[in-house]
Amino acid sequence: MTTKQKIDADYTTSKVGAQGRRGVLSMFMIMLGFTFFSASMWTGQKLASGLDFNGFIQALILGGIILGAYTGALGYIGAESGLSLDLLAQRSFGVKGSWLPSAMIAFTQIGWFGVGIAMFAIPIASQVMGFEVTPEHMPWQGYLLVAIAGILMTATAYFGIKSLSIISYIAVPCVAILGTVAMVMAVKQGDGTLISQFAKGTKDLGIFAGAGLVIGSFVSGGTATPNFTRFARTRWTGLWVTVVAFFMGNSLMFFFGAISSIYVGGNDIFEVMINLGLFYAAILVLGLNIWTTNDNALYTSGLGLANITGFSKKMMVLIAGLIGTIPAVWLYWNFCDWLNILNCTLPPVGIILIVDYLCNRKRSDDTPLAIVNWFSVAGVVLGAVVANLVTVGIASINGMAVAAVCYLVGHAITKK
Repeated sequence: MTTKQKIDADYTTSKVGAQGRRGVLSMFMIMLGFTFFSASMWTGQKLASGLDFNGFIQALILGGIILGAYTGALGYIGAESGLSLDLLAQRSFGVKGSWLPSAMIAFTQIGWFGVGIAMFAIPIASQVMGFEVTPEHMPWQGYLLVAIAGILMTATAYFGIKSLSIISYIAVPCVAILGTVAMVMAVKQGDGTLISQFAKGTKDLGIFAGAGLVIGSFVSGGTATPNFTRFARTRWTGLWVTVVAFFMGNSLMFFFGAISSIYVGGNDIFEVMINLGLFYAAILVLGLNIWTTNDNALYTSGLGLANITGFSKKMMVLIAGLIGTIPAVWLYWNFCDWLNILNCTLPPVGIILIVDYLCNRKRSDDTPLAIVNWFSVAGVVLGAVVANLVTVGIASINGMAVAAVCYLVGHAITKK
């Protein structure tokens, strides 16, 4: 008598096999949905305030190239190896050393998950339901919305990559089409041309500073790229799908935020759509936009916590969802600045994964792993300190440079 072995469709502790690989369209939808991040609209607002239209475009292109190179490399590595961020970290940080990047990515993504839920509940409660919402007061109806959104988003993340794919197939076309239509309507109904509207504001931002904002807007989330591209059928699919999706998705979010800012005075396409009378479409776009990114964030958190605790990814997703949902409103009002600081701590993790993979391409799957690679750990710590304290240059790149040097020094020493 034979017993059927239960298959882990999310390959929490192993590389993705041939049967788990997915096609180009599926991967593109997942990665594009990942980049549909409402907080990126805040960056679009800052760019619109600080740059004219030409500067805005230049910052998008420069930042997009750098962000695309970083995430594209991670996408390539994830697809070629079939390994998640946490399993790659076991190779570059050691088995127990990998707990540091796993904890960092899990903590950051749980935080953004909570913020995302509040970014849905607060606008609905204030602008649709008409309640007064302040940092000191949230009506019970708003908390009910938080609870419902948290449960639904946690439920879909619980079912893993298959569920993420379904949500992305629904959300990506809806958000892209409806959001773009609203953006075009706002420009047509507004006073003056797009270029003349961009000319207003402080204009106190340089191109490189603007590019830094573009990079920083999603470099932390982008560090989790291998968690998704490991399902791609080929390494080149992992690379190009990531680069194209990140550039398109981020650019669209920046434009949504910029248009919202200069034509409505807000920072979200939701406000534009409400003002244009697109009531139901606004709720749909807001909810789906947040849902896609929040599901990916929670999925990443579940993998990270599973690596640390040894429990199943599904159980960790439920725990992470609970941790993110309960303080969601507080996180929204009090934690965004801290999350932005944490954003600077994750690029050093990503660059170490990249450098380690390049230095050890011939390493076999059965090569014994270190317990802790202290040079990698030091690289993350020092890189995070430099990224947060050094004001010259682009923070995330500064942190990556320091982390890469630390790792390479350690690699050279241990090789001897």
